[in-house]
Amino acid sequence: MCFIPVPGGTPANLNPETNFGAWIDRLVFGTHHLWRESVTWDPEGLLGTLPAIGTGLFGIRVGSWLKRADRESSVKVTWLFIYGTIAVVTALAWDQFFPINKALWTSTFVLYTGGLATIAMAFCYWMIDVQGHKKYVWILVVFGMNAITGYILSGILQGIINFIPITGTTACEWFYHHAISPYFAPYNASLVRAVIYVFLTWLPMYWLYKKKIYIKV
Repeated sequence: MCFIPVPGGTPANLNPETNFGAWIDRLVFGTHHLWRESVTWDPEGLLGTLPAIGTGLFGIRVGSWLKRADRESSVKVTWLFIYGTIAVVTALAWDQFFPINKALWTSTFVLYTGGLATIAMAFCYWMIDVQGHKKYVWILVVFGMNAITGYILSGILQGIINFIPITGTTACEWFYHHAISPYFAPYNASLVRAVIYVFLTWLPMYWLYKKKIYIKV
C-alpha cells in the first residue's frame, strides 16, 4: 500500500478512497457492496481483513501459551513480556514506513496493539492468577462471565440510546457535544465517552452476574 502504485495511474497512498485496498474492494465487490452507496471505499474491506485475522491469531497464540501445563507460570509470564515487547518495538520501527493506523488495520497496528495487550495480559496473569491479588477482580469477571453478551450489547447500545428523541441530531451526538466535549476536548473527550459506554454496558452484565445467569455459545 505504501510502495506499489494503484492501477490507473494513482501513486501509492493511504487515503481512504484512493489506496490500493480501496481499489481491490471496488474490483472484487463493486461499488454497490461497499460500506455505503455514497462512498467508494470500505473501512472493513478485503485487504484490511487479512491483518484483522492476524489480530485474532495473536490472541489465540497467547491463550494457547497460557493453557500449557508443561510450563511454569514464571516461564509463561517471562515469554509473554518478551513477545509483547518485541511486537511493540517492531511496530514502532515499522511505523516509520507503514503507519500504525486503526482505520486501515495495518500490520503495524496489529503488532502494536497485540504487543501491548500481551504485556497487559502477562501483568494481569502474574498479579491475579500467580500472586493471588483478586480483591477487585470481580469487576472484570462481570464482563468475562458473559463476554459474548457484553460484546453484542456494546454494539447495539448506541442504537438503544438513539431511541431518545432529540430534534436535529441523535441522543449520542447530543450528549457528546453538550456533556463531554466542552469539558474534555480536545484530548480526552473520546476516552471519556468510551469509559461511559463501557460502564453502561457493564451495568446489565452486573445484573446477569448477580443473578448467576451465564449466556454461552
